[in-house]
Amino acid sequence: MATGSVKRAFRYRFYPSDVQAAELSRTFGCVRKVYNMALAARTQAWTRQERVNYNQTSAMLTAWKKSEELAYLNEVSSVPLQQALRHLQAAFTNFFGKRAKYPRFKSRKKSRRSAEYTTSAFRFRDGRLT
Repeated sequence: MATGSVKRAFRYRFYPSDVQAAELSRTFGCVRKVYNMALAARTQAWTRQERVNYNQTSAMLTAWKKSEELAYLNEVSSVPLQQALRHLQAAFTNFFGKRAKYPRFKSRKKSRRSAEYTTSAFRFRDGRLT
């Protein structure tokens, strides 16, 4: 038997309060906005025969957060926003590897409302998730 660590995944169902639901809704919208803006930037760069990678889109996210019209991106956790950029990078990797079609923009109505948090985004102490 290998002497490595065991990774576990836990799945929980929770029922958010109205305040928590509003925060989640705001997070979902910001994740979709960041994904779509990064996809638009990468598509424009592609038409100019340039390549944009994850590090460049991450720098763009920082600039977007500093702009006045996108300052609301600072109100949500940065972890799901960065994760959206990682998902976009994976989509382009699959596209260039001929395993998928060109990435599509996420629609407000048809897209699945989701945000992925890594372990650095939350703590579980004394039976409470924060």
